[in-house]
Amino acid sequence: MIKISGITKNFDKIRSLNDVNLCIENGSIFGLIGSNGSGKSTLIRILTGIYLPDCGDVSYDGEPVWENTTVKRDIVYLSDDQYFIPHCTIADMKRMYKSVYPNFSDERYEELLKMFGLDETRKISTLSKGMQKQVSILIGMSCRPRYLFCDETFDGLDPVMRQFVKRLLAADVAEYGLCAVMASHNLRELEDICDHIGLLHKGELVLERDLDEAKTIMHKIQVSFEKDACDEAERVLGELDPISLERRGSLFTVIARGEEAELSEKINRLSPLFMEFIPLTLEEIFISEMEEKGYEFA
Repeated sequence: MIKISGITKNFDKIRSLNDVNLCIENGSIFGLIGSNGSGKSTLIRILTGIYLPDCGDVSYDGEPVWENTTVKRDIVYLSDDQYFIPHCTIADMKRMYKSVYPNFSDERYEELLKMFGLDETRKISTLSKGMQKQVSILIGMSCRPRYLFCDETFDGLDPVMRQFVKRLLAADVAEYGLCAVMASHNLRELEDICDHIGLLHKGELVLERDLDEAKTIMHKIQVSFEKDACDEAERVLGELDPISLERRGSLFTVIARGEEAELSEKINRLSPLFMEFIPLTLEEIFISEMEEKGYEFA
């Protein structure tokens, strides 16, 4: 388990992270969401032992990460700002990483090299941005890490390759207990792969949720009534303590917490003409949660 306790980080007089506390379980895929400048990359660099926090600490199964080569041998970081040694080929990078990571798998490397359709004799500098991303993923996953950190990893990959990489990650989580932490500003990129999500806003972790749990305790309902019953229906729907309630003519859209059966029973007492529970997207869940907490995004 990764335990993050009271992490604060300043750059000159600018506070990048403020008292971040979080636990990430092994064998999970954790999505770290936030806009540009929210502190995602800074937090990942602290988690991987690249930056030292001004306050707080990070531990892996009770062991500190800072200047701990034993822990770092189990960590791979795929940065959004890729750097490769000039004139290196893919095979050169393989040899370098193999000398550092004791669990490096030649079999996995050959398997992924074939899957990606890459030529290991090619100089990495001659490859496109998308192919360089593939090289990062190829090398990183061949290291067989226990912890994989991905910062905007899907940028530069086409839709087919994105789905392929997601399947690779999910398979390693299921088979080897990999813990993957994926940072992105795009909620939709992570919705179909992550089981937990955390939202960074202005350097603070303002929200953390288990996705399955969030989708069972929060519901979006569309319901319509006879015209002369709408005012009374709006009053009663308001008593559900909704996170949001919108009315357009005789059609209401409600986002509320609670059990689906209980909400359905209460609304059916109003004799609606039509009622439908609509699956919430991850984006809708987070916007609703943030509005409920009163956060301003300006």
